Amino acid sequence: MMLILEAYFKNYPARRKVAEFLFENGLSVKNGKIYLRNVEVPISELARVIGVNRKIVYHTIEYIEKTYPLKLIFERLNPLPSLTEVAPLMGWEVLEIDLDKERYLEGFSQVLGLLHQNGVSVMEVFSRNLKEEPTKLYIVIDGTLPVDVFMKIKEMEGFKKLILHTPEKDKERYVCNYCEVKYCPKRVLMERLSASQ
Repeated sequence: MMLILEAYFKNYPARRKVAEFLFENGLSVKNGKIYLRNVEVPISELARVIGVNRKIVYHTIEYIEKTYPLKLIFERLNPLPSLTEVAPLMGWEVLEIDLDKERYLEGFSQVLGLLHQNGVSVMEVFSRNLKEEPTKLYIVIDGTLPVDVFMKIKEMEGFKKLILHTPEKDKERYVCNYCEVKYCPKRVLMERLSASQ
């Protein structure tokens, strides 16, 4: 995708910056406006966050809408929700794995196979293998990754790096400091287990 943006925006670096931000955040362009799903995003706030003036954002929208291939892409963009950021708060672990591009598919299937063979419960899998970006694989698991599985993943061909995001040490956290509502992932898990028996 970045190659497409590079081709169409090569003479417009500020507009490209806006287009990249829209793409990376799943913001769509429709009828002269920018949307997060069906919610209109204020142009002035968007310009402030990106670090450009509002005129640049308006010119980018206009350029996207009059360039048919870009219009087709940008009117269909949507953000993809992921558990990777909240998983450690919920008591789950996140495996962040970097793989060689040439061995991506093989590495992807090997990791999932290892997790399956060792009875590791997978909550979510998210991956990107775009040509111009590093190849990443995120796997949210319910429980703790066994040490032997960790070692086997590190020994795979095509493996580059593994970062393990573990649950917060202090399981009881304030969800909202204003309301002082507490959430304990361990308690919720125990309640779920006792309800299923």
